[in-house]
Amino acid sequence: MAMLARGGRLNAFGFILRLAARLPFLFIAGRVYGAEALGRFAYAVLIVEFAAQISAFGLRRGLAQLLANAKKPHVCVVADALLVALLGSVLCMAVLMMFPRAMFPNSQVHGLDWLLPITVLAVSWTDISLAALAYRNDVGATVRARSLVEPWAISIVAFAWSYISLRDGLIISYVFSMVAAMIAAMIPLVRSYGIPHGWKPDLVGSWRTARKNSPLAAADAVEWASRRVDLAVLGLLMSPAFVGIYYVAQQVATLPAKLKSSFEPVLGPVIARNIAEGDLQAVAKQVRQVSYWIIAAQAGIALSLAMPGHAVMGLVGSNFTGGTATLGFLLAAEVIAATAVVSEAALIYVDRHRNMVISLIMLALEAGLAAALIIVIRDIGWDEAHQATGPAIALCLALGFASIAKSLLLRKNLGARVSGWRMDILYATAAGLVVGIPVRLYLPELWQLVIGIPAILVAFGVVVWTMGFGPEDRELFRLRKADIEELHANAAPAQVADDVI
Repeated sequence: MAMLARGGRLNAFGFILRLAARLPFLFIAGRVYGAEALGRFAYAVLIVEFAAQISAFGLRRGLAQLLANAKKPHVCVVADALLVALLGSVLCMAVLMMFPRAMFPNSQVHGLDWLLPITVLAVSWTDISLAALAYRNDVGATVRARSLVEPWAISIVAFAWSYISLRDGLIISYVFSMVAAMIAAMIPLVRSYGIPHGWKPDLVGSWRTARKNSPLAAADAVEWASRRVDLAVLGLLMSPAFVGIYYVAQQVATLPAKLKSSFEPVLGPVIARNIAEGDLQAVAKQVRQVSYWIIAAQAGIALSLAMPGHAVMGLVGSNFTGGTATLGFLLAAEVIAATAVVSEAALIYVDRHRNMVISLIMLALEAGLAAALIIVIRDIGWDEAHQATGPAIALCLALGFASIAKSLLLRKNLGARVSGWRMDILYATAAGLVVGIPVRLYLPELWQLVIGIPAILVAFGVVVWTMGFGPEDRELFRLRKADIEELHANAAPAQVADDVI
């Protein structure tokens, strides 16, 4: 449990950096470029990132197994993986360049839009490079590439390019940031692994591993898609302006979701070690503990952002306040999703095929409900702002199904309770509401942000700390000297997870 807490603390630093850098981009994109340009950009990026997921052929997860079982130098294994991703990326880039309407279905293709598909290669190579570095416990490379270089590059270039062209600025800034992140990932990759001397490509072996790990790759793809299919449906059925408003609400709402990634580098190996030893009770205990940490943190943040939601959306621009209700539903969705996400961290080792089936059902449910709700709300005669809440409501319902189904499946496999829900979260939510309602009703919007958000967080946190946190919970906040050294010395290597798989 102490190891999970240490890993969470160390990787949470990257979350804080990413949060600090992502907000300026939303402010610049909303205030300078406007909702329509942002919506057009958001849908195009969605398609490009989906192509990058396909191009990696599951090697983001499968690379660790290649390295663990390698009979040749690791640098040659990494080179094989990059070559596979290169071939997949070239194919996807060619398709997108020939059919650019796939990226821009509800607007005209113009200017430098044709540059966007080149980021498919940048994204896939960055993922594989960081996966190779993670195999050697290099967490710092991910923090630098994903939390420093990428978000700050997109913010700086978007601001600078606004003086050149408002039409192409968001596209150019995204291309620049993805290429910069790739460079930031590949420099430490070369330093760590070296240059592949005497390398002979092994496409057959790489492809075999990618196919073997397809359930894991599918789980990653489904989790990725579950946070984007709502935006995809919205982009097909509504104007770019409302896609832009939804995108801002989504970006704000998913910031607390990044907290779960703070535990990913250590949660998987720790679970894998206990499964290999047959200690299923320990796995259930760890899932309950981490699930509780994430739910408590996300519920507090969600409440503090939802209560002054009008003011939060107004920061990006006055025309974005129509997404206040959408923001509330999306924040609730992230809290609901916590149980499913943590349960999946164990299910990919003990029951990955049924886990994948549940994920696919969830995705189909979300897409179908999103489209149906938009059409129903439109037929009722409500305006587009209300229609845009349809995908957010669908996401809540689909994630609720996934959380219940995956926790029950994991409970069956482990023979113990895995849910992290506790009554103190409800008491803390009530305390946050007692503070938040007067803040929302009586304070000006600026003071809702400056005073209201911290006050709600404090009220929520005090109740959780006093009524809910026990000794193991408080381990998360005990920062000890040499935590980093202990983490690198004791964290289970990627091979443990691969042996279990």
